[in-house]
Amino acid sequence: MADQLDKISDQLKDEQGRNFDSPPLHLWNPALSGDIPIRIAADGTWYHQGDPIIRESLRNLFASILRREDDGEYYLVTPAEKWRIQVELHPLLVTDVEPREDTLLLTLNTGRTLTVSEDHALFLEPRVENVAAVNLWHGLTALFSRSAWYRLVGLSNDHGVVSSGSFRLQLR
Repeated sequence: MADQLDKISDQLKDEQGRNFDSPPLHLWNPALSGDIPIRIAADGTWYHQGDPIIRESLRNLFASILRREDDGEYYLVTPAEKWRIQVELHPLLVTDVEPREDTLLLTLNTGRTLTVSEDHALFLEPRVENVAAVNLWHGLTALFSRSAWYRLVGLSNDHGVVSSGSFRLQLR
């Protein structure tokens, strides 16, 4: 099965052999290749065949080609293959939140950052006691880690939290 992971990784290299930073998933529509034994646990840990994926670079690479489709399922997608994986709650985690002028900058467990906005809206996740989560790209979402959630709550006021001048979420 490690060969299968290497094969997927090899498909994501450009002409110089470097991995894409943000692959054009919207352009890739291969037929379903099947299920692959990758599971993302509710705590954000990625597993392959029951063992944690400990190489952050590999996990981040797979996260860059992950999308959720209209059927509600999660897939790792390359130009030639599409593999269904299991996600217990949310595929990614928000690990930090930082106020920047009139916006909130979020950092994910993959190292990517984004600004809370209408496109990347916060919502409360009822399956985990209304902890905040955020909508991402390609149908993905990220749940706030405990420390990021506490920081977000600390940044809120009577009006909730505001980002990008207009996006607002009431936390209390």
